[in-house]
Amino acid sequence: MRRPPSIDAFGGGGYRVSGLWRPGSLLILDDDPRDWRPVSLADLQAEDFASVLAGGLELSEFVLLGTGAQQAPPPRHVREIIRAAGLGLEFMSSAAAARTYNVLVSEGRRFATALIAV
Repeated sequence: MRRPPSIDAFGGGGYRVSGLWRPGSLLILDDDPRDWRPVSLADLQAEDFASVLAGGLELSEFVLLGTGAQQAPPPRHVREIIRAAGLGLEFMSSAAAARTYNVLVSEGRRFATALIAV
């Protein structure tokens, strides 16, 4: 079993994940960090969660969503598709979500993390 990555730093348009700088928004699913398309909360589409939904409850109990510089609810259609898949949704500013990610990983929780760049 692979060790989950850590989010070491954030800001300046990206994230440092396990020591490597990753510019832009970030998706971590099944301990695999990858680039993520949305550049803002207004840009967020249901399709941006396709890989999360495909993994279903086997990979994630919920989605931790970083909404950018400020906490704001994601668009209704995004909330509805996540709920319809049986997943929970926790949203907060991306800075708070990055910090929360590290705590939840240390607890061994299974979740998907989607962070809009700050």
